[in-house]
Amino acid sequence: MRILLLGYGKMGKTIEQIAISRNHTVPFKIDLENYSSLSSITKDQVDVAIEFTQPESAYNNVKYCIEQGIPVVCGTTGWLEKKKELEKLCTEKGGAFFYASNFSVGVNIFFHLNKLLSKIMKSFPEYEISMEEIHHKQKLDSPSGTAITLAEGIIDTNPKIERWINQPTKEKNLLGITSKRLDAVPGTHTVYYNSSVDTIEITHTAHSREGFAKGAVVAAEWLVGKQGVFGMDDMLEISY
Repeated sequence: MRILLLGYGKMGKTIEQIAISRNHTVPFKIDLENYSSLSSITKDQVDVAIEFTQPESAYNNVKYCIEQGIPVVCGTTGWLEKKKELEKLCTEKGGAFFYASNFSVGVNIFFHLNKLLSKIMKSFPEYEISMEEIHHKQKLDSPSGTAITLAEGIIDTNPKIERWINQPTKEKNLLGITSKRLDAVPGTHTVYYNSSVDTIEITHTAHSREGFAKGAVVAAEWLVGKQGVFGMDDMLEISY
């Protein structure tokens, strides 16, 4: 499989290593220094693109791939107000677009556990819900895409929560998310249910970038040859 790698920071380099270890090639690596060369890459030169850049770049990168007929896997967060537009374009073009806020298999299991617990806890209003997410200082968006996905899962399954905000809150209809940025932290997410007598919490802690990077490469392998808009649920076929 020939991979167009969009973004060559720490995550991009890890994706490249894993891709090569799985017998793929990475003939094109696009970053800020050589961004202009993207416009010369066509679907005849690559089989799939993997996009891990910055929020301000992701939309144009994914749009270019869809317009060129290049299947694209995107893991950049912080730009999702434009995601539906690209899903529509993908459908119109008969393309293939795979987005996930987090490509870790463990995190996606955690997403489903979060929804299941939220469904149970909606019957126990004495518990107040809150969330904390911790990432490295280089992460620009806040809260993380993973935290937003967790929050959306709670909102979808617990009618008393109307929306999330990126700060602690005592408002019972809001889900407060506390975001912290520390040195050398790949990512930790915790959902709390606090009452006057006890606390229930579920936590996912990433130990390295490798779980995210491997998931992105596996998603790219899965996407090649397909048409449509997909996410981790489609690939993993997790149900409960």
